[in-house]
Amino acid sequence: MAGRPREFDKQQALRKAMRLFWEHGYEGTSMSALVSALGIASARIYAAFGSKQQLFEEAVALYESAEGGFADRALALPDIHQALTQMFEDAISTYTRADEPRGCLVVSAASGVAPDNLAVQQWLSGHRRQRTESIVERLRQAREQGQLPADTQVEALGHFYATFLHGISVQARDGVPAHDLREASRQALTLLPNTQG
Repeated sequence: MAGRPREFDKQQALRKAMRLFWEHGYEGTSMSALVSALGIASARIYAAFGSKQQLFEEAVALYESAEGGFADRALALPDIHQALTQMFEDAISTYTRADEPRGCLVVSAASGVAPDNLAVQQWLSGHRRQRTESIVERLRQAREQGQLPADTQVEALGHFYATFLHGISVQARDGVPAHDLREASRQALTLLPNTQG
């Protein structure tokens, strides 16, 4: 057994990598930083995950199933007003936590990249578009269920709320306090039509 490399916990390593990418972005996270944080040699990182990009994609999947999964959970709530209110509240709580990097990993990890990393940027862009589509679809469903007036422009409203959601991430990363983001969220939600009104 002499010389055999120590076993490592792949999920634990993935969580450490996720935090690094979340805090420093894709390009800002070097292989040497990953080696240091994960406590294993770069050759073992490549053996376990394939490449830095594949490690990043697995880290994003972990983020979306945990910290970043709040939007899917909120949008599953039966009432559209409750769903959007919860989505924004959870975004603000997640993006301004003192013990985690600020903002959203998917929004901030590759906003600007070198030409070699355009594929990463485009991959993340696809994830953000999926979020927009999920909000539009949830609004469409609410309109069909009579929770929103029949003439509600769900496409425009969905794009607005997705833009606002992604903007919360940018503002949180810039240090805007949670209280101010909650006030802005309350204003944004006044645009949601009410069938009683």
